[in-house]
Amino acid sequence: MRAVVQRVSRAEVRVDGAVVGRIARGFLVLVGAGTGDGAADVEWLADKVAGLRVFADENGQMNRALADVGGAVLAVSQFTLYGDCRKGRRPSFIEALEPVAAEKLYDAFVARLRAAGLPVETGRFRAMMDVELVNDGPVTLLLDSKRTF
Repeated sequence: MRAVVQRVSRAEVRVDGAVVGRIARGFLVLVGAGTGDGAADVEWLADKVAGLRVFADENGQMNRALADVGGAVLAVSQFTLYGDCRKGRRPSFIEALEPVAAEKLYDAFVARLRAAGLPVETGRFRAMMDVELVNDGPVTLLLDSKRTF
């Protein structure tokens, strides 16, 4: 699984003009599932997101996690994270997991974050969404359960 994690001071997602998810301080997480992903990838990714220490401590160092600062997660499904742009001008999405299985992994990711005690809002799977955020820092991280960058 892949994720783009953005530390935000606020974020929201709208579908057809209506807000379906909104958070204040925390992470906007764009999350996608690829072929071969399963429960172990969900666990790794959710645990990594929950444990990331990228919020400032009393010395201004990135040393606090979401739970330490009372932060929340806005999780938005994003199959285009598996877009391969190496050839041609149009991305190939052959590595993206098919939608039914991808939605199960996305739901499991959200459930694991909630089980960790984090407030989690979501977008709407397979919907055309408008995502608005204020990136705090900016801090943006790329996570991939299969490789390191």
